[in-house]
Amino acid sequence: MLPSGLAGPYDGPDRPPSPASPGEVAWLEPLPDAWIAPPADDPAAVVVDRESLRLALLASLQHLPARQRAILILREVLAFSTAETAEILGTTTAAVKSGLQRARARLDELEPETEELLEPTDQRARALLDAYVAAFERSDAGLLEQVLRTDATLEATPFRDWQAGRTMCIQVLDTYVLGAPGDWRMIATTANGQPAAVVYHRDADGALQADGVVVLAPTATGVSHVIKFHDPVLVAVFGFPDVVAH
Repeated sequence: MLPSGLAGPYDGPDRPPSPASPGEVAWLEPLPDAWIAPPADDPAAVVVDRESLRLALLASLQHLPARQRAILILREVLAFSTAETAEILGTTTAAVKSGLQRARARLDELEPETEELLEPTDQRARALLDAYVAAFERSDAGLLEQVLRTDATLEATPFRDWQAGRTMCIQVLDTYVLGAPGDWRMIATTANGQPAAVVYHRDADGALQADGVVVLAPTATGVSHVIKFHDPVLVAVFGFPDVVAH
């Protein structure tokens, strides 16, 4: 799950986000685009694969039953055959075909929510990512306000609370997250078919240690959704070192 799949946005009294108990929730993790990258000399395939990945991981995982999720990921993202998918899931090929048909029908209903996303290679998307990174590295809440849309949402695992609306997002980030200039360092990458960054945070000894991965949903009018995955192990999964230079 993601926090937004558990309950509505937090609108209670000002306080730090509330984490779930360890092991209480099986949290969704980001998928490095490099794991399923098509041939670099086929730009059309790149766009199609990114779109499939976004639909599967950004939308469907919060709206589909578990079996349909599994079928969709195995068939549409990882490109297993119907027979292979049936064997992996211990079911029949007829059940796989039926589950995929239902999942695709649900995706057709959700597609308008994702069609406005910019490709990670779009200069506007990269500019938004660069500005988001700069806002954290400089501890600049004003720059964040320029990056986020007025209806932006913010969620972070393993925290149950999530925020809706730019004002709420910036209040939480400015009060509890941004810290001082130099506390954060981010390196651009891609995940779930979207712009992303691996994240490092300065510890008490002054070292920049792996902290997790943040994924942005960029649109022509700003970032509509921010998901931060607080898990240092993910930095290595994306092929980056655990510690970086100051």
